[in-house]
Amino acid sequence: MSHVTDPLEDSIRDLGDVPSIEVISRAAVMLLSAAAERLGLADPDPDSSPRRDLDEARRLITALAGLITASSEYLGPHAAPLKDGLQSVQRAFREASVVPDEPGQGPGEKFTGPVY
Repeated sequence: MSHVTDPLEDSIRDLGDVPSIEVISRAAVMLLSAAAERLGLADPDPDSSPRRDLDEARRLITALAGLITASSEYLGPHAAPLKDGLQSVQRAFREASVVPDEPGQGPGEKFTGPVY
Protein backbone atom coordinates (compact mmCIF):
# COMPACT_ATOMS: atom_id res chain seq x y z
CA MET A 1 0.00 0.00 0.00
CA SER A 2 1.48 3.35 -1.01
CA HIS A 3 1.33 6.39 1.24
CA VAL A 4 0.81 9.78 -0.39
CA THR A 5 2.25 12.69 1.58
CA ASP A 6 0.71 16.12 1.72
CA PRO A 7 3.20 18.73 0.33
CA LEU A 8 1.89 21.34 2.77
CA GLU A 9 2.46 19.00 5.69
CA ASP A 10 6.01 18.33 4.43
CA SER A 11 6.80 22.05 4.14
CA ILE A 12 5.49 22.73 7.64
CA ARG A 13 7.56 19.89 9.01
CA ASP A 14 10.62 21.17 7.13
CA LEU A 15 10.09 24.73 8.38
CA GLY A 16 10.11 23.38 11.91
CA ASP A 17 13.66 22.19 11.33
CA VAL A 18 14.92 25.62 10.22
CA PRO A 19 16.57 27.73 12.94
CA SER A 20 14.68 30.92 13.79
CA ILE A 21 17.62 33.13 12.81
CA GLU A 22 17.49 31.68 9.30
CA VAL A 23 13.74 32.27 9.02
CA ILE A 24 14.16 35.88 10.20
CA SER A 25 17.13 36.48 7.89
CA ARG A 26 15.32 35.04 4.87
CA ALA A 27 12.28 37.20 5.57
CA ALA A 28 14.49 40.28 5.90
CA VAL A 29 16.31 39.53 2.64
CA MET A 30 12.97 39.04 0.86
CA LEU A 31 11.67 42.39 2.16
CA LEU A 32 14.95 44.11 1.27
CA SER A 33 14.92 42.69 -2.26
CA ALA A 34 11.29 43.58 -2.80
CA ALA A 35 11.88 47.15 -1.58
CA ALA A 36 14.85 47.54 -3.93
CA GLU A 37 12.69 46.31 -6.83
CA ARG A 38 9.92 48.78 -5.95
CA LEU A 39 12.51 51.57 -5.86
CA GLY A 40 13.56 50.57 -9.38
CA LEU A 41 17.09 49.78 -8.24
CA ALA A 42 17.29 46.64 -10.39
CA ASP A 43 16.97 48.73 -13.55
CA PRO A 44 19.72 50.73 -15.26
CA ASP A 45 17.71 53.93 -14.74
CA PRO A 46 15.66 53.70 -11.54
CA ASP A 47 13.86 56.96 -12.35
CA SER A 48 12.23 55.42 -15.43
CA SER A 49 11.75 51.93 -14.03
CA PRO A 50 8.31 50.45 -14.72
CA ARG A 51 8.64 48.65 -11.36
CA ARG A 52 9.04 51.84 -9.33
CA ASP A 53 6.22 52.24 -6.83
CA LEU A 54 7.19 54.40 -3.87
CA ASP A 55 4.00 53.66 -1.94
CA GLU A 56 4.75 49.93 -2.08
CA ALA A 57 8.43 50.57 -1.30
CA ARG A 58 7.45 52.58 1.81
CA ARG A 59 5.41 49.65 3.14
CA LEU A 60 8.17 47.13 2.50
CA ILE A 61 10.88 49.32 4.04
CA THR A 62 8.76 49.97 7.12
CA ALA A 63 8.11 46.23 7.56
CA LEU A 64 11.83 45.53 7.09
CA ALA A 65 12.77 48.16 9.67
CA GLY A 66 10.30 46.70 12.17
CA LEU A 67 11.60 43.17 11.65
CA ILE A 68 15.27 44.13 11.92
CA THR A 69 14.71 46.37 14.94
CA ALA A 70 12.62 43.77 16.76
CA SER A 71 15.04 40.93 16.07
CA SER A 72 18.44 42.64 16.07
CA GLU A 73 19.51 40.99 19.33
CA TYR A 74 19.07 37.57 17.71
CA LEU A 75 20.67 38.35 14.34
CA GLY A 76 24.29 38.12 15.49
CA PRO A 77 26.66 38.53 12.53
CA HIS A 78 23.68 39.01 10.18
CA ALA A 79 22.61 42.24 11.92
CA ALA A 80 25.17 44.64 10.45
CA PRO A 81 24.66 43.72 6.76
CA LEU A 82 20.88 43.76 7.14
CA LYS A 83 20.99 47.16 8.86
CA ASP A 84 23.27 48.46 6.10
CA GLY A 85 20.84 47.19 3.47
CA LEU A 86 17.94 48.80 5.30
CA GLN A 87 19.73 52.16 5.44
CA SER A 88 20.55 51.88 1.74
CA VAL A 89 16.92 51.47 0.72
CA GLN A 90 15.86 54.18 3.15
CA ARG A 91 18.35 56.58 1.53
CA ALA A 92 17.31 55.49 -1.96
CA PHE A 93 13.70 56.16 -1.03
CA ARG A 94 14.58 59.64 0.22
CA GLU A 95 16.48 60.38 -3.01
CA ALA A 96 13.61 59.06 -5.17
CA SER A 97 10.93 61.11 -3.41
CA VAL A 98 9.85 64.27 -5.18
CA VAL A 99 8.84 65.73 -1.81
CA PRO A 100 11.13 64.12 0.79
CA ASP A 101 9.73 63.21 4.18
CA GLU A 102 10.81 65.21 7.19
CA PRO A 103 13.73 63.58 9.06
CA GLY A 104 12.32 60.79 11.20
CA GLN A 105 9.16 60.50 9.08
CA GLY A 106 10.56 58.40 6.22
CA PRO A 107 9.80 54.72 5.80
CA GLY A 108 10.87 52.72 8.82
CA GLU A 109 12.34 55.75 10.57
CA LYS A 110 9.93 55.40 13.49
CA PHE A 111 11.91 52.21 14.24
CA THR A 112 15.42 53.26 13.19
CA GLY A 113 15.51 56.98 13.80
CA PRO A 114 16.19 59.54 11.06
CA VAL A 115 18.21 58.46 8.03
CA TYR A 116 19.91 61.21 6.05
